[in-house]
Amino acid sequence: MELTYEGSRKALENIVLCDSIYGESAMYKEKNRPQFHFTTRRGWINDPNGLVFHNGLYHLYYQHNPYEREWENMTWGHATSPDLVHWTEHDDVLFPDRLGTMYSGSAVFDEQNTSSFGTRESPPLVYAYTADRSDREVQCIAYSLDGGMTLKKYKGNPVIDSCDKWETHDTRDPRLFWYEPGKHWVMVLNERDGHSIYNSDNLRDWTYDSHVTGFWECPDLFELPVDGNPGNTRWVMYGASNTYMIGTFDGKTFVPQGGKYRFCTGTIYAAQTISHAPNGRRIQIGWGRVSHPDMSFNGMMLLPTELKLVTTSDGVRMISRPIDEMQSLLQGVLSYEGLLNADAANRLVDSLSCLDGIHLVFTLHLNHRTSAGVSLAGRNLLDYDSNFNTINGQFYSPQDPTSMDLTAEIYIDRTNVEVFIDGGLYSYSMEWHERKPEGLRFWGTNLTVSGLKVDRVKSIW
Repeated sequence: MELTYEGSRKALENIVLCDSIYGESAMYKEKNRPQFHFTTRRGWINDPNGLVFHNGLYHLYYQHNPYEREWENMTWGHATSPDLVHWTEHDDVLFPDRLGTMYSGSAVFDEQNTSSFGTRESPPLVYAYTADRSDREVQCIAYSLDGGMTLKKYKGNPVIDSCDKWETHDTRDPRLFWYEPGKHWVMVLNERDGHSIYNSDNLRDWTYDSHVTGFWECPDLFELPVDGNPGNTRWVMYGASNTYMIGTFDGKTFVPQGGKYRFCTGTIYAAQTISHAPNGRRIQIGWGRVSHPDMSFNGMMLLPTELKLVTTSDGVRMISRPIDEMQSLLQGVLSYEGLLNADAANRLVDSLSCLDGIHLVFTLHLNHRTSAGVSLAGRNLLDYDSNFNTINGQFYSPQDPTSMDLTAEIYIDRTNVEVFIDGGLYSYSMEWHERKPEGLRFWGTNLTVSGLKVDRVKSIW
């Protein structure tokens, strides 16, 4: 291979011949590298794809540009984890082809080999994904016979080409799952102004059934028990912005039973839940739209969270909390039962000499003051206004609307903060880059902080 370049020779001097990524030994130690969130070694990262648990491993595929820090050349990257906490990055698995670049999709374990891609003794993992080019987006199938490490594209692709029907370019992000009562596969596909339902017996041939308007991109549809009662379940449909509807589903049609709700905001986008997660857990991972200046990578995955349906004063709603496995990374620093705000602020500032990896749990009691919160390096991580019922400008009302209490769990990494309010009834994430040499402080007149616990979060690398 001959390289030519019209420019300064200094650029050519930076090219080296190497069997591994140049500078690999310094990776995961960079200044702006998150320490307990997944990031790719190099390149751009966005939507999580093909989340599936299989043979003791969680597989995370993701939208990836291996060659640049910016969105382009969409390819599927791949990483695995035994515990959803510690990740190992592998070779990329899906590359652009004649149908287009590789957009988002999902994965299932075809245990009965309905697709005939494998055998009854060695059934395949099957993947649905979108191929995108300038004139249309089509849906394709791939499969793996080696446990998800390499993927082979189905020769009959595309399996769905619906752009002409909807008179739009936007038909993407297929979500697969098995519908047990009907003994068939379901694909939820975003088409133009909402999510469509398709059915199949073999993961190759698909029939259109219905459509629900009001969503954009990255659909998901799943059943959850209410308050943990398997005899009382609801179906949840949501889209990329983490708005959702609760309703019924008969295998072909989703019928909403109320309005549209939102359980989390901030940097999160295009979240997807894990297929075949053990013990019936519904675990979600979202893309963190966070920039990483001066780094060889860009974007990140947010913490895995478990989704549940609970009965609230407003009806059945979905909550999101960090998975229990995150506890394995926590090392206790301090805890106090009750502190006034000035005392709490001083003790935190004195105790936390490093901003790398912090976990906090606490309850705020406003004591007849309308607002209070917690700040880090001069920026408010939590700003609760009980008069306007807002948290950082977003409407939020506690279950007891006359309550002066608010509980919070906060994870602070090098470039991102995630906050979970009142057991996950509302959560949000924000991009974080240190701005001032100030510590972590509580603020609010006559504020009482109770149940304060602070942990360091160990690096997963």
